[in-house]
This record gives sequence, C-alpha cells and structure tokens, in this order.
Amino acid sequence: MRSIGVYLHIPFCVQKCAYCDFLSGPATRQRQQEYVEALLREIAWESKHYTEYIIKSVFLGGGTPSVLGADEIAKILACLRNCYQMDAAAEITMEMNPGTAEWGKLLCLKKAGINRLSIGLQSADNAELKMLGRIHTYEEFLRTYRQARAAGFANINIDLMSALPGQHIDSWVQTLEKVVALQPEHISAYSLMLEEGTQLYERQDVLPPVPDEDEDRQMYQETKRILAAQGYHRYEISNYAKKGYECRHNCIYWQRGCRHTADFVGFGLGASSTVGDSRWKNTDDMKRYLSVLQKQNNRVYDSRLMDDSTVGENVKEAVTILSVEEQMEEFMFLGLRMMEGVSKQEFADSFGKDLDEVYGSALQKWIQMKMMSLHGNMISLTDAGIDVSNTVLSSFVLG
Repeated sequence: MRSIGVYLHIPFCVQKCAYCDFLSGPATRQRQQEYVEALLREIAWESKHYTEYIIKSVFLGGGTPSVLGADEIAKILACLRNCYQMDAAAEITMEMNPGTAEWGKLLCLKKAGINRLSIGLQSADNAELKMLGRIHTYEEFLRTYRQARAAGFANINIDLMSALPGQHIDSWVQTLEKVVALQPEHISAYSLMLEEGTQLYERQDVLPPVPDEDEDRQMYQETKRILAAQGYHRYEISNYAKKGYECRHNCIYWQRGCRHTADFVGFGLGASSTVGDSRWKNTDDMKRYLSVLQKQNNRVYDSRLMDDSTVGENVKEAVTILSVEEQMEEFMFLGLRMMEGVSKQEFADSFGKDLDEVYGSALQKWIQMKMMSLHGNMISLTDAGIDVSNTVLSSFVLG
C-alpha cells in the first residue's frame, strides 16, 4: 500500500495575528460547528479515492485548531479512522496557541489520538509578542507547555520567529536559551516575512525597522550554534529536532518530490493536495465550501452510504497534472530544503535521466561557488548556499 500524509485545515483563530496572511480568522461557534460537519463530509466522501493508501501522518493546522472543542477534534480523527486505513503508529500533530487548551482539554485531545503538539510561541519577549498581535504572554505559554507535559505529551514542537521589527540579537538569543531550557523535542525557527496585506506590512512606517541582512544572518548563526550545543539536529532549513523526532508529516512533503514515497492530501478550506502527478487545492470561499458539502445530508460519514447526487460537484479547484519537467523542479526545490540534500540515483530512478544531464551547468556553478556540495551520491546546500537559497533554487526552473 502507498503511504499518504493528511493535512486538515481548521481556518479559525481567536484573533488574526499582525503578521499572518494564512486563510484564517475569528468565527462564531455556529460557523465553526457548520464547518466541522462539512469537513467530516469531505473526509468521508473523498475516502473512495484512497482505498489503496495507508495514512502515515495527520497534521491539523490553521488557524488555531485548538479553538475547536476536544469533542470536535475527536470526531474528526474518528472519521479518518473509520473511512481510511491508518497506521497504528501514525504521527498525529495539532497546532495550538497558548491559552486555547487547558488541562482537561489537553487530556481529552491526547485520548482522542493527538500524539504531537506544535505550540506557537514565536518569542519569549512579551513586548515582541504584543507587537506581533499574539493572544498570550510568555508566562501563559509556560503554563500551557507544562500542562501539556503533565497531560502526557512526549513530542512537542515550539515555533519561533526571528528578524522581528526592532528585535536585536540579544533578545533572540534570550528566546532561544529560554526555549532550549524546556527541552522540547523539536524547534521550528523562521525569519519573519512581511507579507503584503498583513497588519505589520501596513504599519511598517510606524514600527522599528526589521534587522538588516547582517543581523538576520547573525541570528541564523546563533540559532545553529545554540541548538546544536543542546543536541538539536538541523534536518531542514528552518527545523531542528532531537534524534528521532523529525516531523514526519513535513518530511513527507519535503521528500515527496525526490522519493515518491508518500503523497499528501488536504481536507478543508483552501487545503492543497498532491497525489501522483496531480495537484489541486480546495476552494477558499467558505460559503461555497459549506454549501457544496451541506448537500450531503447523511451523518454516518461513510462514503459507501452517501448520496451520489453531488458527483461532479465538489470543492476542488485549480486541478493540474504535473509535467515531467515540473516534477523535476519539485525534486530539486523540495529536496534541497533538507540538509541531506537530493540523491542523484533517486533522480535517475524517478525520471530515467542523469541529474547532470538536466542540471549539470547549474550544479557546476553552485559547487564551484561553494553554495552546494557533492558528497558521494548526494548534493546539498552549504551554509553559504542556505543564506541565498531562494536564488540558488530559482536556477533549477526548467524552460
């Protein structure tokens, strides 16, 4: 059976963060309940396409999935288990923000099957958190983290964000040191990107400047140094883990292009999927998403018992078939985000062509400039190459 990773989009949050450009926002309890019912119908309806797949990972993202009730999360996971074959050892991750899950709810989430939490801290500095529009303080994060540990969660990621407006290297180092003292199993550390349309983007003229390129690079170097000293292995450009705790779901995404070991399918508003050589995304129109799926009146959530009247009408849009060239590009774009890089042998096995035949000039250029390195059968970015990864990766566009 082929492996598959499942992404479930929960587009709700307590309030929109100042830097967020994701498909998410506050909603009434009635709208949340309507959405959960529609999501269950989509999960069940689509299951007929995946009878030969086994789920290896589930990721509930958003938004803030933990704004839903624990009973709703349990119902969603039960629907997946009823309609699909799921590996007994599947990694099941849920994103959450501090203050959206107390002790009793955490116990219920663990009982429902959540075995990995991804907690959005971003900064250990309360002034920085306020500037970002976060709903919590560092002290409230600590309370949530300790309750999660007491509830039995043994696999926790903490999200961090550097290069914030007005942030200096000493503040970033303090955040890193506070977080590693807690010894989470996984740390994601990203630089802030000011996206057009976000509150921070619109307020640039009244905010302190973001760190310049040299400061940003220094923060990056300090991240590597501090985390490595505490036993965190860097396995992807922005992700660090203790041995054996690499995020399985994200690895499915990054390694899919070069290994074809697993596909991924997304359910929910705006969710994206790539299965075989097909790629699509769901509509990001909430009214359409709900209206299409509410036509299914069956509440058993079993595709074998559902009405066939909606065949041909679904929430998918932007369906494309990836060309061989696009698959080669994806092989490089995604695979080179991993520290181990891409395999020349796997490229040849996947496409029937030698990697040097397709990308020889680009590879030679970056290896000579010490932006990439060749070690045995593997090609990977160097530290210098990671600093300019967008430029390096753009050279692998064909045509």
